[in-house]
Amino acid sequence: MLILGIETSCDETGIALYDTTDGLLSHTLYSQIDMHSEYGGVVPELASRDHIRRVLPLIEQCLLTANLSLQDINAIAYTQGPGLAGALLVGASIGSALSFALKIPAIGIHHLEGHLLSPLLSKPSPTFPFVALLVSGGHTQLMEVRGVGLYQLLGETVDDAAGEAFDKTAKLLGLGYPGGPALAKLAEQGTPGRFKLPRPMLHSGDLNFSFSGLKTAVLTLVRKQEVTPQIRADIALAFQQAAVDVLTKKSLTALAQTGFSQLVVAGGVGANSQLRNNLTQQAKLMGASVFYPPLEFCTDNGAMIAFAGAMRLQSTYLNKQQLGASFNIKPRWNLELLETPANNL
Repeated sequence: MLILGIETSCDETGIALYDTTDGLLSHTLYSQIDMHSEYGGVVPELASRDHIRRVLPLIEQCLLTANLSLQDINAIAYTQGPGLAGALLVGASIGSALSFALKIPAIGIHHLEGHLLSPLLSKPSPTFPFVALLVSGGHTQLMEVRGVGLYQLLGETVDDAAGEAFDKTAKLLGLGYPGGPALAKLAEQGTPGRFKLPRPMLHSGDLNFSFSGLKTAVLTLVRKQEVTPQIRADIALAFQQAAVDVLTKKSLTALAQTGFSQLVVAGGVGANSQLRNNLTQQAKLMGASVFYPPLEFCTDNGAMIAFAGAMRLQSTYLNKQQLGASFNIKPRWNLELLETPANNL
């Protein structure tokens, strides 16, 4: 089965072709970073209009790379939510229109489920069950994963997500958008131990997170002194160490509480090298393994949507109602409310 994946939830247009026998055949991505950087963040209306310009040419490019045509596609998977309403409408409407025209099924995919399953695209890949640390955009969550659609929330952020804290701290330090990668790069020049920042909720006794106070601590630090280039780097390193310590401790605690031996890390913050190193080393000490998606699939992409679509389409029956006659989007969508595929019941 050949699935076309369409991702348009925010500021990246991702298209991919995934074959259930041969794996990922092609994928392409257009990022709107340059456009939104002028405004210091994503402008929803501009994002939606840009998706309209990009989706069809990127589909054509993907098909050309794989030496395939539209008629070879067996099903379409598009991001149904959560995300920006206008951006989601672009992918959903094009995916549903192609579904109707080609008389093939279309399936709406939860954006976070795409991230959660993306490490399965790596080699080696995890097997169910596992604990998943989702650190994507406005989401920081720990999930117990027993199969496709079998997700139980273990803990989540009570305020700012890790990614938001990275971006806001980067802005305090005068870095550009997106802030996370810029802050991580600056931290490489920092002096370890120069500044000590709090580790919010590190000993809270649960698996929830809080990063708002950490960001505020950076703000206080910046206001108290003249910020030279070296001090900026030292603060960036101190912030990154604090965030990584919290994410690592909570993730390992989740492994211990569930008794699982596999941890999956997905989402943009999952590309952070210090987080990867800390988690891998600490998990190894307790006899556990950590799995990450390839770096190119940490941020939003079409491959994860096509793959999630493939797993769902293989796990349940298809019916004619999926033929794109109508569609809806879910800008706000709880991952735990996803339906479980038929053969997982």
